[in-house]
Amino acid sequence: MRGTYILTMELKKNQIINVGSLGKIESPKGYYCYVGSALGKFVNLKNRIKRHKKLNKEKKGNLYWHIDYFLVNPNVDMVGVDKIVAGKRLECEVSDKLSDLASKSIPNFGSSDCNCKSHFHYFESKDDLKDLIEGLGV
Repeated sequence: MRGTYILTMELKKNQIINVGSLGKIESPKGYYCYVGSALGKFVNLKNRIKRHKKLNKEKKGNLYWHIDYFLVNPNVDMVGVDKIVAGKRLECEVSDKLSDLASKSIPNFGSSDCNCKSHFHYFESKDDLKDLIEGLGV
């Protein structure tokens, strides 16, 4: 199963988080959405999401992507995963829609392989986020 996914996470307190090549990012408590994709022959949605959940649960592992640095933070809990099963790349389109309604987007986070400003978006409240994701039709 190939497609795009949205990870929803809660950061429980204000922090400055070191995100690898992006450096230190000021991160207010609240909810964050990361938009990613798994379109490869051997990397499917199930395996990619399983990897993210494992990093978040164990708070350790090999850190390859920007999101990995966020997931291993002890004050971050993954609270939801939404999947869009599709054989084509929808990651940028979904991320653009989220960025229009987010409180803020973290520049260059998760978007080093495309022209998007970001694939990581901050929302102050869970209610705003829930309505938004439902509005995307996920």
